[in-house]
Amino acid sequence: MNVFVALFDKEVRGLFLQPIAWVLMTVFLLVVGYTFATSLALTKTAALSQVIFQASTVLLLLIPLISMRLLAEERRHGTLEMLLATPVREYQIVLAKFAASMTLTLALLAPTLVYPLVLAWFGQPEWGPIYSGYSGLLLLAAFLNALGLALSALTANQVVAATLTLGISLLLWMIDSLAAVLPPPWDGLLIHVSLLAHFTPFATGAMYLSDAGFFITGTLLALFCAVRALARP
Repeated sequence: MNVFVALFDKEVRGLFLQPIAWVLMTVFLLVVGYTFATSLALTKTAALSQVIFQASTVLLLLIPLISMRLLAEERRHGTLEMLLATPVREYQIVLAKFAASMTLTLALLAPTLVYPLVLAWFGQPEWGPIYSGYSGLLLLAAFLNALGLALSALTANQVVAATLTLGISLLLWMIDSLAAVLPPPWDGLLIHVSLLAHFTPFATGAMYLSDAGFFITGTLLALFCAVRALARP
């Protein structure tokens, strides 16, 4: 536990001391804040579904920039080999870096908790969709961070890691659109692996165990792949 805490503290400091962390937070809050303001002005309804969908899209674009340096930078500078030579297990490194990237992601989302309070001040929002929407965002963020971490473990180039993470994330997000032109059982398979198909119920106020299980399973699988990538020679 002490090893994990030390690694986590190091990673969090490394993330938040980088200017890119604050740039990403500014961009995220500006885009989501604009969506909240315009949605509230146009619809006059106490709902956050548009904001939740917009936040998920922005996370798709920004999380690859968070995760790209986690292991790729260590490989490029040669510090990963030094770290692995110490009495530190691969899974401890992966979990510490994953926890640090999730901490930064939570820092992005935390200021948006003001929006439900604003809605409650001026109206009577339905809290169910708000709870499920934020739950969906956390599950989606966990999967994207784990995916980015696994891909970052495979290369020493941060740009390559970010590009691969972004490409695969967008493909999984949009892949259900191909289901309409494919015959069974391929159409159902594409819908089953679609991030958007599993995220939409959360954003609209429904929480299904199968959707949560999809994100949790994908996150654990990606973390396992990251551990195995570190263990390779």
